[in-house]
Amino acid sequence: MTASVGINITDNGDQSAPPSLRVEDTPRDDVDKTRVSDFAGPTIVLVLFIGFWYLLSTKILPPQKRFLLPTPHRVVNEGFLTWSAGTQRGLRPILLSLWDSIKIAISGLFLTIVIGTTLATLMATRRWIERATWPYLVALQSAPILAMTPLIRALIDGVRVQRILVVVLIAFFPIVNNTLFGLLSVDKSQHELFTLHKASKFTRLVKLQFPAAMPNIFVGLRISAGLSVIGAVVGDFYFRRGGVVGIGAQIDIYRSRLWGAELIASIILASIFGLVVFILFGLLAKQAIGKWHTTTRGR
Repeated sequence: MTASVGINITDNGDQSAPPSLRVEDTPRDDVDKTRVSDFAGPTIVLVLFIGFWYLLSTKILPPQKRFLLPTPHRVVNEGFLTWSAGTQRGLRPILLSLWDSIKIAISGLFLTIVIGTTLATLMATRRWIERATWPYLVALQSAPILAMTPLIRALIDGVRVQRILVVVLIAFFPIVNNTLFGLLSVDKSQHELFTLHKASKFTRLVKLQFPAAMPNIFVGLRISAGLSVIGAVVGDFYFRRGGVVGIGAQIDIYRSRLWGAELIASIILASIFGLVVFILFGLLAKQAIGKWHTTTRGR
């Protein structure tokens, strides 16, 4: 005797996707709470930071040192709301110096991406190149860039070239490391599939390794983008001739003259530039990769 059991199946969307990627499975209330917390958390931290800043500059610091850390409203008035006050003070000279540093950072980052990606590709396709260059890449990452500035100044002519070189040296390793890791991390079964179809090395590289390595490549890009801003500011400090050029040189001027409001305003604007570059590469990664990878999931 047999019994038949009827099973009623309803279509609840794409069940082939993992549960963590099914948007419809997430309760609407949880999504709203997540969005609120995304804004509420940073806002609370910012308010606490500004409150601690006021407390530090008006109460904690001794009276004779309070001029070194002006209050937030004074920074806003003198550093952001004052367009120009003389040749060095105000927002205008800060923006001019920041624009020069932006050009240096972008130029250095572009060279870093081109050279680093090319080297990582050669290292992934030629084992002997990886073995020959990897120890020196690690040594370059560990080398103190500030200690190398006298050597760079002595061997290379041109302040602009010197500053770009500092950006490349600081931002180079993450590009190579993450790109190489991504190219070498392709699943073995996928390699076997391409071998079964007798794919050439170029086809394997373009259609398998690079698409699979995109999440790692963009992680390296985001790291190097932030480091390029640091490299530009460091280059401004140690490589300048004549008048003030980059934001790092402007910061050094404000430090020597004890202009605290302009000094903090310059630091804030340089940090905002680094944040903008970081977010920009994050958006590019989201467009290039989509939402299938853990680095962009839920964003």
